[in-house]
Amino acid sequence: MAEYPPSLERLLHELEKLPGIGPRTAQRLAFHLLKQPADISRALAAALVDARTKLHPCRDCFNLTEETLCNICASSNRERSSLLVVEDPSDVVAFERTHEYRGLYHVLGGTLSPLEGRGPQDLTLDALVERVKKAGSFKEIIVATDPTVEGDSTALYIQQLLKGVTVKVTRLARGLPSGGDVEYADESTLLKALEGRREL
Repeated sequence: MAEYPPSLERLLHELEKLPGIGPRTAQRLAFHLLKQPADISRALAAALVDARTKLHPCRDCFNLTEETLCNICASSNRERSSLLVVEDPSDVVAFERTHEYRGLYHVLGGTLSPLEGRGPQDLTLDALVERVKKAGSFKEIIVATDPTVEGDSTALYIQQLLKGVTVKVTRLARGLPSGGDVEYADESTLLKALEGRREL
């Protein structure tokens, strides 16, 4: 196997740390970047440093922002009776793209995962409970964690935390994706589809 110069080895090593990037993809990205004019590499590095320097969690919802409050929390046009609880800022972007949800968000910063050493203290769960109690205006808390073991256990934990608060706690419906074939769906998906059925 050919040895790379130390600077290239370092670049490959750093690229491989990114999610979904294996050795081959890291190599492809590195060589692509090295073929580009130096300005492109400098612009990419500057954009990364700029984002790391300026972005921080919103004071209320923990979404990413450059201000004290993100544009959603600061907006007077948002519906303030519902709160959608998501794992990461990227989930906020996904829901905003639907143009259907007009309420507020709360970003947990991940899910409970004992195997990865992530407990309740590593998420914004205390802030969520405090926010719900303090606001007193929320009628519904929609838990939108991923349909995984970790996402489900986090949703259950949130339900327990909010047990004493008089607010409706719901979970996103799950089931068949649009365009999916029933015959190829697994049992769990079909069960969730049956449970989440609604009137036509």
